[in-house]
Amino acid sequence: MYLAAVIDGHSRYVLSWQLSNTLDTGFCLEALEQALAQGQPEIFNTGQWCQFTSPAFTGRLEKAGIHVSMDGRGRALGNIFVERLWRSVKYECLYLNDYDSVAQLRQGLADYFHFYNHQRLHQALDYQTPHTVHTAL
Repeated sequence: MYLAAVIDGHSRYVLSWQLSNTLDTGFCLEALEQALAQGQPEIFNTGQWCQFTSPAFTGRLEKAGIHVSMDGRGRALGNIFVERLWRSVKYECLYLNDYDSVAQLRQGLADYFHFYNHQRLHQALDYQTPHTVHTAL
């Protein structure tokens, strides 16, 4: 299974996420649309995977007047917030559970992202939740 997420870099709030059994652009576009429905940033930072460099994905951002930022190869620091999210998801959700089906995985991720946004305190956020910081903007 493949997981895409859109987060607010300032608050670490997970705006949207999508799960797919194929590595196509569609599920990434769905996550993007869900995130854009909540607001539009000036800059959208992404990695250089083909789903995020596709004309459909970058075109959607450009159509909304959003500048696309992609870090160079080997530059993990540009996407540090989402990389840290992936680490948290793996160690606090996926590795601790043995999901028997996609439905169980999807529910487990939904529960985790709710916990992550609304209950998990972040040291970098002065021990506040992403939701608290995000809604204070």
